[in-house]
Order: sequence, then C-alpha cells, then structure tokens
Amino acid sequence: MTRKLLTTVAAGALFATAFAPAAFSQTAPQPADPAAPTQAAPADPAAPKPMTPDVTKPAGDAAQAPAPAPTADTAQASYLTEQSPDQVSANTYIGQSVYNGNNESIGSVNDLILKKDGGMVAAIVGVGGFLGIGEKNVAVPMEKITVAQNTQDGSVKLTTRETAESLKAAPEFKTLAMQSAEKAPAATGTDTTATGSTTPK
Repeated sequence: MTRKLLTTVAAGALFATAFAPAAFSQTAPQPADPAAPTQAAPADPAAPKPMTPDVTKPAGDAAQAPAPAPTADTAQASYLTEQSPDQVSANTYIGQSVYNGNNESIGSVNDLILKKDGGMVAAIVGVGGFLGIGEKNVAVPMEKITVAQNTQDGSVKLTTRETAESLKAAPEFKTLAMQSAEKAPAATGTDTTATGSTTPK
C-alpha cells in the first residue's frame, strides 16, 4: 500500500513538472480518487528510487541486505562439549591389558591403528617378553576385541578369543617408520668410494 502511494506521488510530480506551462490554462485539477486504479508512469532513470518506511536504503537494495552473522551459539553447535557413554577415548585403550576367555592377561595395548577418515582398524598388542623387554607388537583387528565399558568411571576391559600362544605365533606388526628404516640401509648400502689410482705410472 505504501509503495503504491509513493508510486502515485512520484508519477504526479513527474506530470506536474512536464506539463507545468499548460496547467495554468487548465481548470483546477480534481483530487485523485484513492480507490481508482492508477497507471504508473515510465520510470525516469535519473529519478531517485523510492524509500521504504523505516529504512535508509532504496527499496531495490533491500533484497540484497547481508545475512545476519552466525551467533556464538550456532558456531559452537558443531563441537562436542562432553564425552557420551557410548564413546571411548583413545587414551583409555593405550596401556590397557587384553584378557583371554579365561580372564588371563595376554598382553597390553601399545597403540591403535586408525583410518584417515575415522574409525579404528586394529589394536597393537604387545605380547611376550617381560616388562616390555623382548615383546613383539601384533595388530589385532578390532572385530576380534570386545570392549566392556564401566558407565560409572568410563574404564574399559578388553577381551579377545585369541590366546597368548596364537598372538606369539602371529606376524609382528611394522609401522611405516619401521618399514622405511628397513629399506634405508638397502638403498644407501652401495659403495660410493672412488676406485681410481692417483699413483703416476
């Protein structure tokens, strides 16, 4: 309604300016009937754009107003703020004993192997040896390990159907760093000393 009124006022101003000399020879203009339909005059490119109520920008610019900036509440919504009962920290696994079906400790978790896009692949269990001396690391797939978590304190108990003997007989797990170290001596093991003689003949 306000836009229609502003358009009518602007059109009237344009007509009054264009036909000012002829207006003196005419009879007094009749007041416009607000209920009668009006036809808007072609827009003058030099004319200012009509203003919207309570806004200091032209009406055409109102649709281009920037979106409101995200608030602190919406920015924080995507972050975890506390551990839920069905989540386990990696620190809970590291150093944890792994038990067999007879509730005997058969090794302890030394590391975890994770996928780059998330999820655990295997627990690296140190088996054999004494106080870490002489033990070897075996990658036990996570589907072979059962995790029982205490909901009161978050502690876990890891059990597997594997035996100490089967883990000792399993192949040792090698990290990328260990694999690189094994390949390094082979690549640099060639003799690079000169074999030419400097004694004049």
